[in-house]
Amino acid sequence: MKKTKFFTRLIGVVMLVFVPICSVYADGGVFDVDRWYGILDDVRVRARNQNISKEVIDATLKYPAFIPAIVKSDRNQAEFTLTLDEYLARTVNSKRIAKGKEMRVTYPTMLSRVENKYGVQPHVILAFWGLESNYGEYRAAHKLTDAFLTLMYEGRRETFFGNQLLALMKIADKNGLDINDIRGSWAGAMGHFQFIPTTLQQYGADGNGDGRVDIIHSVGDAMFSAGNYLHKMGWNPNEKIVSRVLLPANFDVSLLDGKTKKPLADWARMGVMNEDGSPIPIADMTAGLVGDIKLIQEQRAAAIAAAASSVSVDPNAIDTDVAPQPAIYAYLTYPNFYRIKRWNSSNWYALAVATLADELKQ
Repeated sequence: MKKTKFFTRLIGVVMLVFVPICSVYADGGVFDVDRWYGILDDVRVRARNQNISKEVIDATLKYPAFIPAIVKSDRNQAEFTLTLDEYLARTVNSKRIAKGKEMRVTYPTMLSRVENKYGVQPHVILAFWGLESNYGEYRAAHKLTDAFLTLMYEGRRETFFGNQLLALMKIADKNGLDINDIRGSWAGAMGHFQFIPTTLQQYGADGNGDGRVDIIHSVGDAMFSAGNYLHKMGWNPNEKIVSRVLLPANFDVSLLDGKTKKPLADWARMGVMNEDGSPIPIADMTAGLVGDIKLIQEQRAAAIAAAASSVSVDPNAIDTDVAPQPAIYAYLTYPNFYRIKRWNSSNWYALAVATLADELKQ
């Protein structure tokens, strides 16, 4: 082994020992130094083979650190327990709406340029910006090279995070960025719109005209990249995203997962109405339905139990077609809704974007 390489590895071992690594983070009960250095060596070989510059490779691997807290975050993601209304109240709150309106006044020219180039309206760009980083206020916690190396070591999605790291290195190389200055979430999302590197690599766009793409420090680059992404997803500025609707009390709630799509005329025949009880507009368009299925089922069960207690009978003996049922509200989800889901696959996230966008329309 060359002397330089020996001292580099020695420094790395010292760093690894200095970081409080708990044995619970490694499958064998002890941190596997050989596996760690095998990953580093593999990254170096892959990067060379993909023509990434020596400067970026050296910068990436100069002082790599394993971060136990990232492994803990990956293995202990919080269970989602909010109702849909609680989630929307939390994500589309008055402060976020007010801040979005302020950002519209702050960046009118850039938002217009995005709309003119990509056909994505200002209120839609602002809604994504607000949901993803609270208009740039959320500060990234982790150096992304360390986050990706840690998650590669952890092993559950080693290939995925390895590809993210290589993409990040290419982005830094192409745009003259200091890779050690690029920070993001523990899972690798970065910038105002929280792109992962492979997404940025494919859809990143230069919004400020300086010849490079930097979605962390340039709001223009971030907005252009978001607009380009949505444009490539087929965004239609002439279509709504969702409409809140009223359903018959006995409606089949299994249809409210957004997966079943029908022509609007079919939904109307099944009793779907506007929120105020008027007929829904009939257009040549398919749509899905999304609602809080768990909450609706709980409300139905509570109504049946209440009806049973009033006559002192077994709730199972109550005719569910006769027992009073709570009103059911849900959302008709149009094609733009499903374009949002290609950004983030959560139905509730897409509803939050749609709701915030409506609040930010002029």
